[in-house]
Amino acid sequence: MTDTVTTKRKLLIFLALKRVKPGSGSSINFLNQRTWKHPVTNLNNILQQTPFVVVGGIATRLYMPERMTDDLDILILASDATTAKQELEQVGSRQTGTLSIGGSIWELPDGTSLDVIESNEAWVKKALQNSNLGGDKLPIIALPYLVLMKLQASRVQDIADVSRMLGGASEETLAQVREVINTYLPEAGEDLESLIILGKLERGDF
Repeated sequence: MTDTVTTKRKLLIFLALKRVKPGSGSSINFLNQRTWKHPVTNLNNILQQTPFVVVGGIATRLYMPERMTDDLDILILASDATTAKQELEQVGSRQTGTLSIGGSIWELPDGTSLDVIESNEAWVKKALQNSNLGGDKLPIIALPYLVLMKLQASRVQDIADVSRMLGGASEETLAQVREVINTYLPEAGEDLESLIILGKLERGDF
């Protein structure tokens, strides 16, 4: 499975590098936008005993222009799954399915669909302890760990998100991203550098 993901990621990056031209993306003003126009369910009022961070499309709002998404995804430790389930059920949430990557799918009382990703990978505790505050006062996963998750998934949207987020990141932040990837996903180091180049090319910075 890992080999398949790696091969797919490399192919997507190859195709993007083959076609991209410097400055051919959106305007710099747009790329620099950081907005939170679409409110999200306040999970702080629900998961009061379960440490979590928001991941996925909602989390990207802190690191690139906001894109419309109805998906609310969070990451928790697998060892906290029982506590999270109890808290969700206490407010009237309903489990509607399971995630193939580990976790569960819920419908919240307000109709929001929530994916609860469960993991005990070595980096998860650090990600939970070093979140950033986002809109609606939600804890948002830090960029290095968000990049790690998206490289592990390597769907088309994930690759696009990573390149755009890295293109606007500072050198200090890029160093932090490199450190996390070199530690937890070293085989993706070359792909990471290619995605940084793609992000900078979109902005005309390379």
